[in-house]
Amino acid sequence: MTVLLATDSNNIAAEVDATLATEDCEVLRVRSGADVLPVIEARNPDLVLLDLQIGNMGGIAVCLAIRQEEGAGRLERRPVGLLLDRHADVFLAQESRADGWLIKPIDSLRLRRAAKALLAGDSSHEGVAEPA
Repeated sequence: MTVLLATDSNNIAAEVDATLATEDCEVLRVRSGADVLPVIEARNPDLVLLDLQIGNMGGIAVCLAIRQEEGAGRLERRPVGLLLDRHADVFLAQESRADGWLIKPIDSLRLRRAAKALLAGDSSHEGVAEPA
């Protein structure tokens, strides 16, 4: 199994790697949102985790780009999870059509539970969007 993580934060990368990387699971990391689609095409990861803020192309924009490519038939459907900065970002996560999200700071237990749910085809959501 392969997990693609998009983050420019070394702390988040270390936490995700320590939690998910095993003999059976490889964690690939890109530091730029623009690098996500090419890596998906080349490596076909089972799960994509996107940090909300990644340089000049954040997780929301990347998630929308993934969904657009899937909708056009250029990519296979795969679960996408977002790592949000705060509860107020839940609305954006819902709009991005992500399969799930965690609100930072992340911890091993919550991350493992979310990854397992997403890989099983379920959703995994923390927090509720504020009504408009």
